[in-house]
Amino acid sequence: MDEKLFKQFMIGAVGILIILLVGSYGYQSTHFNRQTTINNIPVGGLTVKQAYQKVKQTPRQLKVSINHHVVYTGQVTKSGFTATDQAKFKTALKQQFSFFPSQQRYNIVVEPTKLAKPELAAAVQATQHQLQTMNANRKAPQDAYAKYQNGKIKIIPAVNGSQYTLDHLSITLKQQYANGRINLTPRLKRPLAANSRQVNQQKQKLAQLTDQQVTYQVQNRRYQFKANDILTMATYQNGHYQFDTSRINKKIARINHQQATLGKSFKFKTHDGKTITTTNQGTYGWKIDPNKAGQSLAQALAEHKTHLNAKNDLSGSGFNQHGTGYQTTANHGIGDTYAEVSIAKQHAWFYRNGKCILSTDIVSGSTHDNNATPKGVFYIMYQHTPSILRGKNDDGSSYASKVQYWSPFTIDGCGFHDAPWRTDWSKTAYQQRHGGSHGCINMKNDVAGLGYHALTPNEPVIIY
Repeated sequence: MDEKLFKQFMIGAVGILIILLVGSYGYQSTHFNRQTTINNIPVGGLTVKQAYQKVKQTPRQLKVSINHHVVYTGQVTKSGFTATDQAKFKTALKQQFSFFPSQQRYNIVVEPTKLAKPELAAAVQATQHQLQTMNANRKAPQDAYAKYQNGKIKIIPAVNGSQYTLDHLSITLKQQYANGRINLTPRLKRPLAANSRQVNQQKQKLAQLTDQQVTYQVQNRRYQFKANDILTMATYQNGHYQFDTSRINKKIARINHQQATLGKSFKFKTHDGKTITTTNQGTYGWKIDPNKAGQSLAQALAEHKTHLNAKNDLSGSGFNQHGTGYQTTANHGIGDTYAEVSIAKQHAWFYRNGKCILSTDIVSGSTHDNNATPKGVFYIMYQHTPSILRGKNDDGSSYASKVQYWSPFTIDGCGFHDAPWRTDWSKTAYQQRHGGSHGCINMKNDVAGLGYHALTPNEPVIIY
C-alpha cells in the first residue's frame, strides 16, 4: 500500500472511530448501563423517562434481610413517585455513567417524594431483635480500660468478641428505606482500644486520685488517709468512678475498737454515785460501717475534698439503723440526758441536762417465762400516744392492750407505758410468775404522762 492510500485508510478509520465514540457517548448519556438498578428494580438500557415510568409503576414492598435472611416483610404499597421526581432519575443516570457500556452492578437509591414511612420503626425493631438473638450465643468484646490497683495505674488490654453491633442500624435503614430490598451485613462490635481517647481520659482521672489525701474526723479525733490507704482498686468508666475500698476495712475496725459504742459495755455512774459496767447487749450506740466509710472516703478523693466527717457513715441497731449517740462524748458516750432503770430497786430516774426531773417506782418484766426486762443500754426508738400494745400471753393467746403513753426501747416491743389494768405495784411483783410485765416498764397512771414527756427519741435508757 502506497503512502497516499495508507493516509486515506487512517483518516477513514479515525472517522469511523469518532463516529463510534460519539455514538457510544450519545447512547451512554441517555441510557442506563445494563446492570444498573434503581431501588433494586432493573432499568438497564432504559432512558430516564422509561426508567422513571417503570419504577413509578412497580408496586413497592419493603423486605429487610440480614446476611440474605429475611427478617421483615412489609405490605405492598404504591411507589410514591411523582412527576417532580424525574429530575432525580437524571441525577441517577449521571451517577452510573460510563463512556463505554459497563457490566458493573450498580444499585441507586432514589427516594420518592411521597414515600410513607410507617414501617420504618417496625423494621428497625425486627432487625434489632434478630441481631440480639444472633448475639445471644456470641462472645461479647471487652473494652480496654485503665485500672488503679495497689497504688499504680495500669491499662487492661481489649479483648475481641464475636457479637454484632447495633450501632448505626436505624441510620442505615433510614438511608436505604426507599430501596425496597435491603440486605444488611452486620459488623462485629469493636472494643475500646487501649490507645483510645476514652482510655487515656480514664488514666488521667485515676491519676488525679493518687496524690489526694483526706482527713477523716470521728467525733473529736482526726485520722489522715492517703489514696493508697483507702483504695484497693478503682476504675473510671462512662463518667463515673467505681471503687473497691476493702483496703480501708482494717483501719475502720481499729477506729471502731477505739471509739465506737455499739455492742459494747458502758461505764455508768448511777443515781447514788456508784459506778457500774453495763452489759453489752443493748441497742444504744454507733459504729462506722466500713463499706459506707470506704465509698465516702473514695468519693472525697474524687471530689478533691480534704476533710470528711464520719457522721454519714454510721450504722446502728434497732429502729435507728444510722446509730445513736455519735454527737455525744460526755459521760462515756451516754451524755447527761437519759433514763435510768434499776431492776433490783424497781425504780426509774429520768435525767435531762444532768438534772433528775422525775423519780418513780415501776414494775419491770417478770423473771419467769423469758419475760424479764433486758439489761444494757438501749434508746427510745419512737413515741406514740395513744397506742395499742399487741403480743402473746404466756399461754399463747394474743392480747391487745390500750395505753395512753408508749415509748419503746427495744425492737421486739419493750418500752415505758402506763398500765391501767395493773393492781400489784409492789417491789416484788416482777419476781412473781404472773406479777411482772412481759418485759416492759410499767408506770402508774398519774406519772406515766410525766415519764412520756421526760423522754425523747434516741435518748439512752440504762437498765441494770
